[in-house]
Amino acid sequence: MGKGKRADVLDRFSPATAEWFRSSFSAPTTAQAGAWDAISSGHHTVVVAPTGSGKTLSAFLWAIDRMASVPVPEEKLERCRVLYVSPMKALAVDVERNLRAPLVGIGHAATRLELAPPDISVSVRSGDTPANERRAFARTPTDILITTPESLFLMLTSSVREALRGVETVIIDEVHAVAGTKRGAHLALSLERLDAILPTPAQRVGLSATVRPVEEVARYLAGGRPVEIVQPVSTKQWDLEVVVPVPDMGELSG
Repeated sequence: MGKGKRADVLDRFSPATAEWFRSSFSAPTTAQAGAWDAISSGHHTVVVAPTGSGKTLSAFLWAIDRMASVPVPEEKLERCRVLYVSPMKALAVDVERNLRAPLVGIGHAATRLELAPPDISVSVRSGDTPANERRAFARTPTDILITTPESLFLMLTSSVREALRGVETVIIDEVHAVAGTKRGAHLALSLERLDAILPTPAQRVGLSATVRPVEEVARYLAGGRPVEIVQPVSTKQWDLEVVVPVPDMGELSG
């Protein structure tokens, strides 16, 4: 996909989101453009790309844009619309921090365009989350919840599942790390249990490092349902420079 066509996918976003991205980046990466094409079409999607390809932003930005473009649900227990599941607790904390830039940036872009800035809240639920924060989410859910497979299981087994009834998008990071494992089997069951309490099954977006066969990871992500695989061609580029301490290595003295 050429740079011009990659830029065209930004036309699908609201003005504030597109303005923020264009002011922050020269153009979407191939992985981002392919992901947004699939995700904006409503498909379950697995994005397979190396670190540095922007795949985490590719998963979140469309969901953020949709939330910024519609009114907040009247029913407060339906406010959590994006669920991000990471098999690594440390990665979940990093994602929360990395979300601040687009959320703040889109807000500033909206202000410049004389539009209402979005009000999007984020919280983390893991084994280390204090009890008072867990109770707060159960009463007043945030728009985005970042969690782990184990914490998701516990929420679905308790009354907190009522705070997940508004989920529209589920993002599974490092999906290759859980596919085909016992932990992954438990997560797959949790995803089906989540869908069972939703009015419409959530769209699933999986993020994966390079993995083979990718079809198995895609099948795991969507539970056998149709899924679009975004896997741009990845080529390694070397920038090698040889530096020597003397002008001519052939004239070294003994």
